[in-house]
Amino acid sequence: MLVSRGLVAWGSIALAGLVLAGCGTRVNRAPVEDRGTAAGAISSSPVPAVAAAKPLPGAENAGKAGYYTVKPGDTLIRIGLEHGQTWKDIARWNGLDNANLIEVGQVLRVAPPGAPASASSAVAADTGVVTRPVTASALPPAPAASAAKPGASATSPAAAAPAATPPAAAGNEDDMPFIWPSSGPLLAGFDEARNKGYDIGGKAGDPVLAAADGRVVYAGAGLRGYGNLVILKHNNTYLTAYAHNQTLLVKEDQNVKRGQKIAEMGSTDTDRVKLHFEIRRQGKPVDPVRYLPSR
Repeated sequence: MLVSRGLVAWGSIALAGLVLAGCGTRVNRAPVEDRGTAAGAISSSPVPAVAAAKPLPGAENAGKAGYYTVKPGDTLIRIGLEHGQTWKDIARWNGLDNANLIEVGQVLRVAPPGAPASASSAVAADTGVVTRPVTASALPPAPAASAAKPGASATSPAAAAPAATPPAAAGNEDDMPFIWPSSGPLLAGFDEARNKGYDIGGKAGDPVLAAADGRVVYAGAGLRGYGNLVILKHNNTYLTAYAHNQTLLVKEDQNVKRGQKIAEMGSTDTDRVKLHFEIRRQGKPVDPVRYLPSR
C-alpha cells in the first residue's frame, strides 16, 4: 500500500511537471517577431513634407523702381492716389481680374510699363509683411453703399473699362492754373504729417468746384477717412482730391472744366461740414498755397 501510494504521488508530480512544461513551451512560441516587425514598420514611416508657401504675385519685383509692396490696410484707390495714378490703370498694368481684392505682400506695378519710374515710385519690399491675410481693396460696389444722397454717382471697378491717361496740358505741366474749389473760410492748413491738404469750411450743400480741367478718375466712398470723394487727374503730374462731400455730381471717366461744380459740401466721414482738398504732384501731397491764387 505504501508503495502504491508512493507511485501514485510520484506519477502526479510527474504529470504536473509535464503540464507545466507544455505551458512553458506555448509561452516561448508567442509572436515576438510579429510585434517587432510592426514596431519597425511604424518607425520607418516617412514624415509628411511641409508644402512650400506659394509666392505672391509680383514677388520677383519687390524693391524695384516703379513697383509697390502692398501693406495691411491698403486699397487700390489709396495706392493710386499715393503714386499719382488711377486705380484702373494699376489694375490693368497688373492684370487684376478682380480690382476689389489685393493681398498683403503682393507687389504691384505703379508706373506705366516702359516708362521711367520716378524716385517716389521706388518702394522697398517689406520683408516683415505677413503674406496670407487678404485685404479687400474697398472699391465701392455699384451703387455705393450709404454713399451719397440721390444724385450721387459711384462706378463699380469691375464693370468700368480702363481709360487712357488724359493728355498733358500744353507747355510745362507744372504751370497748372488751379483755382480755389470753394469760397469758404480756411479751417486748417497744410501739414505733411497730419493734414495733407486744406480744410475749407462752409455749409451743407455749398458747391465744390473743379480746381482745374481734368478727368474724374474716382467718385465714390471707398477710401477710409475721406467720405464721399472725387479725384481728378489733370495731367501726368497732378491729381486733386475733394473729400467729405454730401453729394457727388460727376462720374468716373467724365471730363470736367475748371470751375465746374462737381459735388456739394458735406460731412461724410468727418465731424463737421467741410471740404478737404488736396493737390498731389506725382502722388506726393503738396502745399496748396504754392498753387492757388491769393484771396
